[in-house]
Amino acid sequence: MGLSADLRIGIVAGEPSGDFLAAELIKAIRKNQPAVKVEGIGGKKLREAGCNILFPLEKLAVMGLVEVLGNIRELITIRRTIAKHFIRNPPDVFIGVDAPDFNLTLERNLRKRGIKTIHYVSPTVWAWRTYRVQKIRQAVDLVLSVFPFEPNFFKQHAVPIKYVGHPLADQIDLKPDKEGACRRLGISPDRLTVAILPGSRRAELDRLLPPFIETAAWLQARHDGIQFVSSVLDDLAERQVIAQVKQCNLSNLHLKIFKNRMADVLASANVALLASGTVTLEALLHKVPMVVAYKMNSLTFWLMRKLVKVNFSSLPNLLAGGKLVPEFFQSDCRADILGQGIQSWIDNPASITLLSEKFTELHESLRVNASENAAEAVMTVINRTEP
Repeated sequence: MGLSADLRIGIVAGEPSGDFLAAELIKAIRKNQPAVKVEGIGGKKLREAGCNILFPLEKLAVMGLVEVLGNIRELITIRRTIAKHFIRNPPDVFIGVDAPDFNLTLERNLRKRGIKTIHYVSPTVWAWRTYRVQKIRQAVDLVLSVFPFEPNFFKQHAVPIKYVGHPLADQIDLKPDKEGACRRLGISPDRLTVAILPGSRRAELDRLLPPFIETAAWLQARHDGIQFVSSVLDDLAERQVIAQVKQCNLSNLHLKIFKNRMADVLASANVALLASGTVTLEALLHKVPMVVAYKMNSLTFWLMRKLVKVNFSSLPNLLAGGKLVPEFFQSDCRADILGQGIQSWIDNPASITLLSEKFTELHESLRVNASENAAEAVMTVINRTEP
């Protein structure tokens, strides 16, 4: 990486997983460019990495086609404000981290003004809304891919792409330390432990907490000594979980709630019940058998079913190219169905052994020094001299 005395980077991360990726990338860039100036949209991790936060990521963390419509005016205003800011103060490169519905339009507008643009985490055009690939081609100088199955699709559509791996795969040990995680959480490693992880967004918690807590009760009624663990983002989410337990009259539920302890919660678990999303990748990396579930606005779900071109939603199944873990959506998110899914893992230890072996293979394929690879790719784009 060549040195740049006044290197400036614009960046936008629209949710916690993107905030993590962005922060790790900036930290990797700072190893060789300690004076780099970074500003944009992000959360706590980006701020700690030295980014000047212009808007908090919570303003962008809206999921679902219908849900976005309810916030469209504010989102457009923020995007216009950010675009004007970077056009007036052009960075050496702008990096949009995930959040494609927000970032691709922003990237295209900035690129038209001569600003180099990178999109980190390739949009899932291989799964749905394939027509977006043309917009991506217009919007970016480079896509940074975190999954090895993605580059082939983008190359077929003449979109420059580089596979860099996933930082979580670098950070998480290939062999889980269940006893150490249980010790750090203060729970017994000898009891059957189920992780209950209904997501981080308010809408996810509203829809998934009731069936997830009811599933925990279903399992507790069938297993003496079972314990449940959950990791939440903040006090508000913790209160929401506690309120749901009370609403279900389950004061005897053996559930312990931890704040920002996802790694230990997953490492401590024998099985996990979780929302579809990045947490499924974390569970894979911790070699935890899982049941994946999701509920969304009915209209959003109907529209997605019409548009989606892949058979699976969870990252373990997508990475494997087949069904490794069960997925349940909408009306199938019921205690009896989810509970049976968890019970099936408990009853079949041989299937857990096979799953762990497959998860280890996938982990190794993602463990390629992602943040350093991404940082090198960013600097290559910055230093590129256009003909």
